[in-house]
Amino acid sequence: MKKLAYILFAILAVISCKNTSHERVVTEDYKFFNLAVDGWKSKQINQYINTINYTATEVPLHYYILKDNQNFEPKAVDSLYKLHKNERIVEIEFHHDEEKDLLEKEFTNLPYEKAVEYMSFKLEKDFQVITSSRDTITCSGVLFERNFKVAPFKRALLYFGNVPENEEIQLLYNDQLFGNGIIKFNFKSKPLKL
Repeated sequence: MKKLAYILFAILAVISCKNTSHERVVTEDYKFFNLAVDGWKSKQINQYINTINYTATEVPLHYYILKDNQNFEPKAVDSLYKLHKNERIVEIEFHHDEEKDLLEKEFTNLPYEKAVEYMSFKLEKDFQVITSSRDTITCSGVLFERNFKVAPFKRALLYFGNVPENEEIQLLYNDQLFGNGIIKFNFKSKPLKL
């Protein structure tokens, strides 16, 4: 009887200590974009995989236009919006749960300089947007935000053109840098003006 209890205990111990390294946890929240007079609420989607939190947020186009041009008249902002209404901007953040630098060799299998180069120049080929009408749109540009190890995350802005204005989008990320496969972020709502 003792032997059976020991075997059951060993089996339970093995089951409870199963490898959760490929566990995926998806959460949705909202991020607020505020300027002096205006504000927007945008969906923020988090996917936690292998100690890395991937966070994607659709940036409101009006916010992006006004951020650098706060002195513009409303008519000028509306004109710029109409000119760029078929473009989408998505902010992507990578954050380690222990706040380690994700561009180190232990996470990327690349020397640090090559990982920075990948984030700056090659990351865009890993992203696509699928529209609700099933069109696939490749990323047209990436702006990697260098923080020189001051912040505990890595952030990039992704640019997509030719996305119809009222289309819902799904961001697809084929994670070549950290090796976590295809990650999908479903944006079922557009940023809202507050």
